[in-house]
Amino acid sequence: VQLVESGGGLVQPGGSLRPSCAASGNAFSSYAMGWYRQAPGKEREMVAFITSGGGGIPNYSDSVRGRFTISRDNGKNLLTLQMNFLQPADTAVYYCNARYRGNFWGQGTQVTVSS
Repeated sequence: VQLVESGGGLVQPGGSLRPSCAASGNAFSSYAMGWYRQAPGKEREMVAFITSGGGGIPNYSDSVRGRFTISRDNGKNLLTLQMNFLQPADTAVYYCNARYRGNFWGQGTQVTVSS
């Protein structure tokens, strides 16, 4: 499984970004998908996770719940993360993750929240 993230960038506090992750393969609906982030000097942490299948049940870390929304489009092999009300503490490299007969990572996309 190959994962390619896009859509990071620089945004002011209170702003929004919508990074996406394109996945390879013809079994995307069977992949459990997630977004993780890693800030400088910190460990990688889970941000949001969505189960496999058509419904896709989301789960969020306490730090982003109510501000971020994870979604998947199984017809397009696409995972997105709508990030609203961004704060400087959200600054990190954001990684896409897929779990399907293994654990797979994208290359990451930088998100910087700064005035």
